Amino acid sequence: METKLLYQPFDKIEADAVAVVLFEDDAAPAELKFAAAWLDELKTSGEFSGKTDETAVLHQPQGLKAKRLVAVGGGKRESFDLRKAVAAVTRAVKQKGVKTLAWWLNGLDPEAAVEGAILGNFEPDQYKTANQGKSLDAFHVVSPTNGAELDKAFERGRILAESQNFTRALVNEPANRLTPTLLADRACAMAAESGLECEVLDQDRMKQLGMGALLGVAQGSAEPPALVIVRYKPATAPKSGDHLALIGKGVTFDTGGVSIKPADGMEKMKYDMAGAAAVLGAMRAIAQLKPSIPVTAFVPTVENMVGSRAQRPGDIVKSLDGKTVEVLNTDAEGRLILIDAITYAKRLGVTHMVDAATLTGAIVVALGNVNIGAFTNNEAMLGKVMAAARAEGEKMWHMPLDEDYKDLLKSAFADLANIGGRWGGAISAAWFLKEFAGDTPWVHLDIAGTAWLDDAKPFMAKGPSGVCVRTFTRLAMNW
Repeated sequence: METKLLYQPFDKIEADAVAVVLFEDDAAPAELKFAAAWLDELKTSGEFSGKTDETAVLHQPQGLKAKRLVAVGGGKRESFDLRKAVAAVTRAVKQKGVKTLAWWLNGLDPEAAVEGAILGNFEPDQYKTANQGKSLDAFHVVSPTNGAELDKAFERGRILAESQNFTRALVNEPANRLTPTLLADRACAMAAESGLECEVLDQDRMKQLGMGALLGVAQGSAEPPALVIVRYKPATAPKSGDHLALIGKGVTFDTGGVSIKPADGMEKMKYDMAGAAAVLGAMRAIAQLKPSIPVTAFVPTVENMVGSRAQRPGDIVKSLDGKTVEVLNTDAEGRLILIDAITYAKRLGVTHMVDAATLTGAIVVALGNVNIGAFTNNEAMLGKVMAAARAEGEKMWHMPLDEDYKDLLKSAFADLANIGGRWGGAISAAWFLKEFAGDTPWVHLDIAGTAWLDDAKPFMAKGPSGVCVRTFTRLAMNW
């Protein structure tokens, strides 16, 4: 889809449809004086009053070059979400045959506007051979006055949304088309295209290093594992010496292993690498936006399969850190691959870490599909992450990591058990990771409930959401 920021009068906009936001308590902008009678009639009939999610369409509006005028309800100005509104309108009008949509900016944020259009236009239908649905060909943000800040904001929005869609497309790949090896290949291709460094540790190198926790998960699959490292280095190193690590769980398919999952819904387990995809999408955006802090991504990637060599409940593995882990449940595998990546990141000298993982069903029980569960060993670090999330409209909720929960991970036979029982499952999983983060400021984001939409929303297609890409990018840019 072509995206442009145009500077021209309202009546000169050429498009299949031009959209204008009307807020509940505000007068219509002067540009709509020609449609005053139409708007009054809509308000009198109750069809349109400017409330959130309301829309009204005027065909062949007199005095405009655009073929349709779309009035979009904004509700209360202070709670308006432009990104979602643009995405919802994009998804609605493309089904009506609109190919070119223009959005009258009228003082709103061009970054959020272009993000909404690009995200709303995405469909997870790349493997359909016929009737692939309708799509916009062009989206134009239009302002009567120009300015360098508008240009910069528009470009930021385009980069972020395209990177989020890069993540969504990766997550949507079926496991037969995205093995650990192929995920590593896609990561390195993205890095080469973006001017980033990419390194892949193969199975032999991980054995030499002693990554027993990661390799234990991988041993049941015929597909070899990998640890992918993608590096961004700013032109000038920051005086602080800070170095941010983004770590993403990359289980390209999760059967649960010997502790096998129910068949119902297992096909969705291709999304168990959504954390890895979010990290890679963020690196794609970071490479273009160029923050002042070095950022390194770590993607441990495996298949968790049932095979004759698969690890068993009761097996004990030795992590890169040196601690031993009793594997009580082979379906608690994400934390096992993450701890070796966390340890390796610390060895390479990172100073701050954030991980994203579709880690537990327990976080979905606790927070549903609305909030990401956020855990930390450092309140200041969490504050940075949550400020970035708020700025990008990605909801997070601070979850506890009290010392009392540590006892859940006791093992009679190893340093730690990999599960802590039924209660507080998301917390015990985070505590397991905290044992390996040590004193390094660290935030864990459990995205199991937010990385995938089981049903389409007005503003987003069913399937992968691409959550955390914008937060991670904002975190690096605001460091």
